[in-house]
Amino acid sequence: MAKVNADSEILEFAIAREIEANKLFLALAERVDNAAIRKVLEDLAGEELEHKEKLELEMMKLGHVVNEPGKGLIPEHEYVVSDTDAPLDMDYKDILQLGIEKEDAAFRIYVDLIGQVKDEASRELLLRLAEEEVKHKMRFEYEYEALLKEE
Repeated sequence: MAKVNADSEILEFAIAREIEANKLFLALAERVDNAAIRKVLEDLAGEELEHKEKLELEMMKLGHVVNEPGKGLIPEHEYVVSDTDAPLDMDYKDILQLGIEKEDAAFRIYVDLIGQVKDEASRELLLRLAEEEVKHKMRFEYEYEALLKEE
């Protein structure tokens, strides 16, 4: 993983990832017919926006504002799971697998960024966000296991 020097750059990168996660979950929600599944995806999209807001607040505490969220600071191929190549005919199982991969990648991002942040409050925020991403991943895994039992 490339080194990022300023805490503000690290937080900007994390904000960009949260925006991407929000868009991914909203795009996936549009692809499903089941209202309950759509609601779960929309709820997760909302939680990603809450993460973004927490990161933006931390930026303000450091005396910075977010301009263009952290594009290009850290090589995306190390973490990003793209929805642009996702087929339009994804079934629920495919969506759950993509969600698991995305949340695992988000968790790894935060864990790696924790070691690069100098500010203790920022470090604690990234740790809390990593924990939330693990909870999201577990939610997808639970749904995936339940689906497998039905098959």
